[in-house]
Amino acid sequence: MSLSELQSQALDLLKNLIETQSFSEEEDGTAMLLEDWCKRNNITFNRHLNNVWAVNKHFDKSKPTLLLNSHHDTVKPNSGYTRDPFKAEIEDGKLFGLGSNDAGGCLVSLLATFTWFYEAEDLEYNIVFAGSAEEETNGKNGISCLLPKMPDIDVAIVGEPTLMQLAVAEKGLVVFDAVVKGTPSHAAHPNNNNAIYKTAKVLQWFENFRFKDVSEALGEVKLTVTQIKAGSQHNVVPGKVDLVIDVRVNDCYSNAEVAEILQKQAPVDEITPRSLRLNSSSIPQEHELVKAGLSLGMETYGSPTLSDQAMLKCPSLKLGPGNSTRSHSADEFIYVKEVEEGIEKYIKLLDKALKK
Repeated sequence: MSLSELQSQALDLLKNLIETQSFSEEEDGTAMLLEDWCKRNNITFNRHLNNVWAVNKHFDKSKPTLLLNSHHDTVKPNSGYTRDPFKAEIEDGKLFGLGSNDAGGCLVSLLATFTWFYEAEDLEYNIVFAGSAEEETNGKNGISCLLPKMPDIDVAIVGEPTLMQLAVAEKGLVVFDAVVKGTPSHAAHPNNNNAIYKTAKVLQWFENFRFKDVSEALGEVKLTVTQIKAGSQHNVVPGKVDLVIDVRVNDCYSNAEVAEILQKQAPVDEITPRSLRLNSSSIPQEHELVKAGLSLGMETYGSPTLSDQAMLKCPSLKLGPGNSTRSHSADEFIYVKEVEEGIEKYIKLLDKALKK
């Protein structure tokens, strides 16, 4: 298949993906589309739940393995849509539709790239493709349940919209539930232990607190109080205030280290992480993939947004066509040219990095 034929087929697949509802945990239809692609291109594939994956034809256990991964689930369309989110329409070079940018363009570009190299015999790395489910919800039936079933992965490219620039690091995430306790009472009576008043000082502490270590790629750890809840009626002083704190963790800290620091220092009565599994991720600047990308004129940066990279234990690179600012937006779109160029650039990248 020529490059132009591959690009054309990938765009057709993307249109079909857009027109097939695939909310997280409801991706059966789009999984079948990925299966159909593999069948048409004589690719031996596997499916686990709504995850579809395949290895290159000449897989060699003695070689390291590269994972090409993106997701085929979407969020639900927001109320700002003026177009049918499930209708793939091209207008002024833009392909509109839910999931076009996040992350359908990346998914079909990586699948096309895997297809291009599927029968190659001269690769330094094995290649595994995985079209995964439940990325948008960090669900248990997505990439995390698929990893134990696939070959061991040595390095990964995770397809997310980065304008085809190299996201060499990605922040992790820990969400904390915290409690500020006080003395419940009638509002008419004196109370020197009002939990709401105490919380004002706590909020100031969180606003001013800084983690010491700053990452070259990802900057500071970003801590934000995002929710606050207290009280049930006007004449009752509540006995506690509940807070939710969103912490975006750089690659200087593990999530467990961040939790330990806040549990020791935060001026609250309780602070508990909901999960510690979504750690930061990165790839060394000297890795072949990074050097190959730089030689092609790509630039490196650190990404503040979370992806399936957080589930991987190996070095990983986030890279894909599209623009992250369009993700989850009304009337989502990706430029047709972005998809075509994404396929071409992925292929050039792997040619430089993985061929003898």
